[in-house]
Amino acid sequence: MGEYIRICDVEKYYGNGEQVTKAVDRVSFQVEQGEFVGIMGASGSGKSTLLNMMATIDQVTSGHIYYEQTDITELSEEALAEFRKDNLGFVFQDYNLLDTLTIEENILLALTLQKKEKEEANQICTEILKRLEIEEIRNKFPYQVSGGQKQRCACARAMVNHPKLLLADEPTGALDSHSAQILLETFSRLNRELSATIMMVTHDAFSASYCSRILFLKDGQIFHELVRGEKERNRFFQEILDVLSLVGGEQTHVG
Repeated sequence: MGEYIRICDVEKYYGNGEQVTKAVDRVSFQVEQGEFVGIMGASGSGKSTLLNMMATIDQVTSGHIYYEQTDITELSEEALAEFRKDNLGFVFQDYNLLDTLTIEENILLALTLQKKEKEEANQICTEILKRLEIEEIRNKFPYQVSGGQKQRCACARAMVNHPKLLLADEPTGALDSHSAQILLETFSRLNRELSATIMMVTHDAFSASYCSRILFLKDGQIFHELVRGEKERNRFFQEILDVLSLVGGEQTHVG
């Protein structure tokens, strides 16, 4: 597998003069290809800021982020936009679907942006609809389907271009426990069957228990790491709760 993504001594400051907030404080870690990594921490711990820097949405104050040989902190705006389009997939809490397009059209849009031929695009779209079990709603509009189905559509849209990395920020945040479980099983399957590399920010121990490794952030620094290995998910879930009880902060969970 090998090193895929390297975060080297990354810092992020907001503000200036005396009002400087250090959101991320000299963070370093690696992600291997095919890993499903969770980032956890209380509100304000820097987890979303870290994800946004990896997503090229936010710039580092100092440090470097490498995707294989590419240092994204050195790229121009134009090169970053190109890199984002070719390498990254996004799933956010609020779906970000276009209401005037059907579920299928929302997914096809991502493929047309990649200039795929119509026939090939339709074939890829059908495959991913089947894989995520939303084929029966392909002609419905987002307002006609459930939150869980919308999120699986967002997932399909993020995965159709086989991104190097799928970034998910609180993807189960707006879902009920049943829909959350289906989405997390979907992530697990994408990770297992397509070797998708996934980074997921969550404050929810149940969601995190689906990951293969979890980084815990506190005050902008990684203070602990858990690796699931061969453990049963229930046991891993308990270990996560134990770490969260040490750090305090949010410990909500579903299921």
